[in-house]
Amino acid sequence: MPQSSVLITGCSSGIGRALADAFRADGYAVWATARKDSDLAALEQAGFHAVQLDVNDSVALERLAARMNEEIGGLDVLINNAGYGAMGPLLDGGVEAMRKQFETNVFSIVGVTRAFFPLLRRSRGLVVNIGSVSALLVTPFAGAYCASKAAVHALSDALRMELAPFSIEVMEIQPGAIASSFGANASQQAEALIRQDSPWWPLCDGIRARARASQDNPTPASDFAAHLLAAVQRDKRPRLLRLGNGSRALPLLATLLPKALLERVLRKRFGLVQNL
Repeated sequence: MPQSSVLITGCSSGIGRALADAFRADGYAVWATARKDSDLAALEQAGFHAVQLDVNDSVALERLAARMNEEIGGLDVLINNAGYGAMGPLLDGGVEAMRKQFETNVFSIVGVTRAFFPLLRRSRGLVVNIGSVSALLVTPFAGAYCASKAAVHALSDALRMELAPFSIEVMEIQPGAIASSFGANASQQAEALIRQDSPWWPLCDGIRARARASQDNPTPASDFAAHLLAAVQRDKRPRLLRLGNGSRALPLLATLLPKALLERVLRKRFGLVQNL
């Protein structure tokens, strides 16, 4: 039988790299993408089909799709993993920060899946979209990120129905806290936005706490990858899979707690209790 193939975006570290390792160990031909030269070199050294890729670059996407069509002729699994978290007050970041967040976390899912649709169709493949429990439990100082993951949830549902006639499945993953560089990257994003002339400057500790929240007692990325791989291998794959610390408890809180009470809890957690 021909070797199964998987394309994973955002493989420089964390979830993406753990997924690449897990799928390769299971015998897949792994096409792993990253943006930076240093990350690409590490992927090449590890033996992956390493590809430099900006998921918002339509020309690069078409070039990679043509290459994969020529070399392997199909694609069994596409994992839309690339993304980041824009942290800070919504009004400080403004429209430009929101646009950048949606370009990477939302628009790229459509762009990447569209580029590889012919290969997925030929293989009757699977699309895996990495969302977040933040789609359901919205917190302050992460409004752009939460909104982008809510959009991922909606897109996944729509794509699942639209791709069904082509025998392409869609699975959405909503991780909780997973050990990765997400917290460090989110903190960098927050620090770039925090300014002393901001009305929210007195709450900068709360902004920093939200940026680090994804790394509170995180599940190892290797455990996350192993469970995702097991779900991909099931005869009947789940439409939605929640993995990692908090991935079940946090959506349950969002469902069961009265909205006003939940907002009071979150305001207190992130320091939004004083009048400014």
